[in-house]
Amino acid sequence: MTTTPFATLAAFRTLLAEASGPDTAAHAAAEERNGQLTKPPGALGRLEELAIWYGSWRGTGRPEIKAPQVIVFAGNHGVTAQGVSAFPAEVTEQMVLNFQHGGAAINQLSKTFGAKMDVYALSLDRPTADFTQGPAMSEEELVEALLIGWNAVDADTDLLVTGEMGIGNTTSAAAIAHALFGGEARDWVGRGTGVDDAGVALKARVVADGLAKNPTANGDGAEALRCLGGRELAAMVGAIARARVDHIPVIIDGFICSAAAACLHQISDTALDHTVAGHASAEAAHGRVLSALGKEPLLSLGMRLGEGSGAALAIGILQGAVACHSGMATFAEAGVADG
Repeated sequence: MTTTPFATLAAFRTLLAEASGPDTAAHAAAEERNGQLTKPPGALGRLEELAIWYGSWRGTGRPEIKAPQVIVFAGNHGVTAQGVSAFPAEVTEQMVLNFQHGGAAINQLSKTFGAKMDVYALSLDRPTADFTQGPAMSEEELVEALLIGWNAVDADTDLLVTGEMGIGNTTSAAAIAHALFGGEARDWVGRGTGVDDAGVALKARVVADGLAKNPTANGDGAEALRCLGGRELAAMVGAIARARVDHIPVIIDGFICSAAAACLHQISDTALDHTVAGHASAEAAHGRVLSALGKEPLLSLGMRLGEGSGAALAIGILQGAVACHSGMATFAEAGVADG
């Protein structure tokens, strides 16, 4: 069902600020159960922390993962006019068709872990404005994209992954990271779709130009998203925000998704408490963004595909953590002496 829980960025900020936190009673119950399971204390390492964290957001000390959802959002960027990508913008639409026909990596990973997968193409025939010339989106356009993401989350989803497709969006993500975390433009740019050294230098100049043209983006998550982002980044933000409000745990994907999520973190420092980082991307600046967000990745496999692929692979880690926590016997149940 399509809803409109906010109509302005100010209302969106308020919604995030008022979102409730995890269930403390469920957290305590999950911790208590973990201490009774048939294993030495801490023997499952980070899996134990993940299961307790997951249960606290789902409101139960013995959680299950029954309905994971992967949502891929696609958008086109006006900044591609600056020559920042090795591929033309038409590839975005071609890849959307590939997603819809089940032929992409994200299709295989979603299927492997039993996740429902949805694809949303956001006005591909109407790219955002070139942010070296002014804001990429108006407030109205940004709110529209946020709401598409918000409404894309199924009501029964209990674990969410957001992914993206958009030629030029590593440049957009780099510009957002530069706006929110400072440093030099070159600190945040990488090879993206495979540009050469000259292409990387061009991306750094474009990012610097974008920030110079949009000074209100500096240190402001909502403005950085509006001025430097894309519709697919905004839709990911909307979906992650919906999950925060509805207590649905989220696995964050690579550099682009993390840069989008950083906008939420800047708006409210608790806005990403329901998230974990799925993996460390091979895109050089991703680790810097995760460090700034205080997120330790679950996997590090040299991936840099996007699409939500690294986060989708990490669904299996969460499923394993929760299965052990909720399925293992306690010492009392197994009739095993405890210590």
